[in-house]
Amino acid sequence: MSDMKTNVEAACADIDFENKKYTIEMDTNYGPIHLELFGDVAPGHCKNIIGLARNQFFDGLGFHRIIPDFVIQGGCPEGNGTGGPGYNVPAEFNELPHEEGVLSMARAQDPDSAGSQFFICLGKVPYLDRQYTVFGKATGEQSFETIRKIGAVRTEVGDKPVEAVTMQKVIVTEA
Repeated sequence: MSDMKTNVEAACADIDFENKKYTIEMDTNYGPIHLELFGDVAPGHCKNIIGLARNQFFDGLGFHRIIPDFVIQGGCPEGNGTGGPGYNVPAEFNELPHEEGVLSMARAQDPDSAGSQFFICLGKVPYLDRQYTVFGKATGEQSFETIRKIGAVRTEVGDKPVEAVTMQKVIVTEA
């Protein structure tokens, strides 16, 4: 088991989806993104992102893939879409639709290959429904404005942003 997986599991020991609501707050160089997590629908994915955030895994990482009218993708420690935390998270496909502001988990061909890479939808993407795990959604107009600004960033070959789009700090809040 990777050290990060051990650290993530330890950071999740106090999670209580039945009695608490969790959000992720991303402070990006384009503005804030607040994401409500759906622990009742995808508890494994929610625990994973909470644990990674509590271990500062995302701090300083970028959005390495930006495709207008589709998604902004981040969470790769290599910065190119090939990296992860050193372990995988089993799929938790569900009925929630992929629409603007939805937080979903990126993966390879294997449905159980998700790790740390996630994407936020820039619009309706119905062909991703029940193929990728939806586990949260942006809240508040400011979050949507930030997501749209990031989605409009100029890219080069491979959907890589020309200028860095960075998650400076990612924190978990609970209520």
